[in-house]
Amino acid sequence: MKRRLLLALALPATAARAQAWPDHPVRLVVPFAAGTTTDILGRIAGAAIAQGIGQLVVVDNRSGAGGTVGTAAVAQAAPDGHTLLFGTNGTMATNPAIMPNLPYDPLRDFVPVASFARTSVVLAIRPQLGVASLGEFLALARRRSLSVGSAGTGTTGHLTQALLQLRSGVVTTHVPYRDGARAVTDLLNGTLDAMVYHPLGFLPHIQSGALRPLAVTGPTRHFLFPEVPTMAEAGQPGVVVEGWWAIFAPARTPAPLITRLNALTNTALAAPATLAELRRQGLEVMGGTPEVLAEQTRTEVAAQRELVLAAGITAD
Repeated sequence: MKRRLLLALALPATAARAQAWPDHPVRLVVPFAAGTTTDILGRIAGAAIAQGIGQLVVVDNRSGAGGTVGTAAVAQAAPDGHTLLFGTNGTMATNPAIMPNLPYDPLRDFVPVASFARTSVVLAIRPQLGVASLGEFLALARRRSLSVGSAGTGTTGHLTQALLQLRSGVVTTHVPYRDGARAVTDLLNGTLDAMVYHPLGFLPHIQSGALRPLAVTGPTRHFLFPEVPTMAEAGQPGVVVEGWWAIFAPARTPAPLITRLNALTNTALAAPATLAELRRQGLEVMGGTPEVLAEQTRTEVAAQRELVLAAGITAD
């Protein structure tokens, strides 16, 4: 009898806490600097969630160490629904694979809320290289050394270069930059032979003819470049790489809060204004259940660990 009474008292208390949420502003940690793509998307997500909960959602840019500073801060936060993470495939899968002694575990220390958006990346070259297809690019790389730039070690561009090298058996020289825009400049001036980067960063240069796209890395063609083949269509079916963004909460956040946050996120993603803004950013909407994001994260963690080990990628 006493045990049943304790359970009866405990369950309503948990439900009451969930029902009262949020009783003060929610902090959405973006683990990268203001003005980055992740920051822009985080602010879109924060504004959408705020409309649904009637409380301010404060975007907190906690950048540093490739996103690990802000991500670790959320892992250590109280699991009360008032601190959330706007995570990426980099913070949740790449960093755990390439950084030893990471201060968080992506599968143990977080509970998935909802996937937000994703994008493939593009392999582009300077036209002066004289190749018109991925096959011709790889053939040239067999004959002489070619450089492939990226926005940094462990980025989606770097992972694409490494995976293409492993699957094709053709060696290229990876050149990481701290600033993707600077790498694009070097590609345009001929310092680099090729680069893998996000579609929006390449768009004006491809439209002007200054750069030539060879392939995109998604399972389907990108809506900004419908004429550009996928890696599979270009002869490399094993090269599928996408960047993605999603919302996570600290582990042990009550399930009713996760359910509500998931519903708010999916409602926001279905709104015409959100759809239009994501498309303007060159991104595809994701959404879905927490379980879908959990499986996506587990799959990505395993795949990136395998790639990093095979390619010998380190944070250095």
